[in-house]
Amino acid sequence: MSTTTFIAGPCVIESYELLDEVARTLVAINRALGTDIIFKASFDKANRTSLTSYRGVGMERGLQHLADIGSKYGLRTLSDIHEAWQAAPVAEVVDVVQIPAFLCRQTDLIVAAAKSGKTLNIKKAQFLSGDDMRHPYHKAMESGAKEVWLTERGNMYGYNNLVVDFRNIADMRRIAPTVVMDCTHSVQRPGGDGNTTGGNSEFIPAMALAAKAFGANGYFFEVHPEPARALCDGSNMLALSELHTLISKLL
Repeated sequence: MSTTTFIAGPCVIESYELLDEVARTLVAINRALGTDIIFKASFDKANRTSLTSYRGVGMERGLQHLADIGSKYGLRTLSDIHEAWQAAPVAEVVDVVQIPAFLCRQTDLIVAAAKSGKTLNIKKAQFLSGDDMRHPYHKAMESGAKEVWLTERGNMYGYNNLVVDFRNIADMRRIAPTVVMDCTHSVQRPGGDGNTTGGNSEFIPAMALAAKAFGANGYFFEVHPEPARALCDGSNMLALSELHTLISKLL
């Protein structure tokens, strides 16, 4: 069994059928490569560029879908929260609670997630350095979290673009034992397509391999069977059919 952490799944829950298709692929990869990929999907994307952007199916229905997928396929699951009150009900279903990058300094949110008893994955804000992430990490640990991961996803340098300073991975490895590279959000172009976020998905494999060279021991991929038809973040998602090959390279 691989000791590397892998997280993969669609950006947002579009339908149960989509989750089922992705889950079947993850199970096949786990069997073939000895991995334990954590299934990721958001029930609500609350930080969208536009009011008209697709957000998801909502918490009640989304959590039911995640519970069904976890039970049916034996996959661990992950989803993100945006408000402190969501921590407890989400933690009843998922194995890993994720703090979105924009919200990683929200003390009440982190404390509530830490008290849930589940592993936390805190994504580094686009305006923070790797070393700055010691503060969210210690907030969580001092609030009772049993395990905290930190995730790199690029920094803003100017408008509508992200740049990854891979030194942040090494800096965060000095803080947390598990540092994840978000290989898909890091190729985003926030607001780059007018009222939606753009991206350069062709760079996803290089982002993953570069992160490995800098010491990352976890990898996050948003995947979709047909990224061009995805309802959210399609331009920076990895095609589901390419995931097996990329994970093989990382192993």
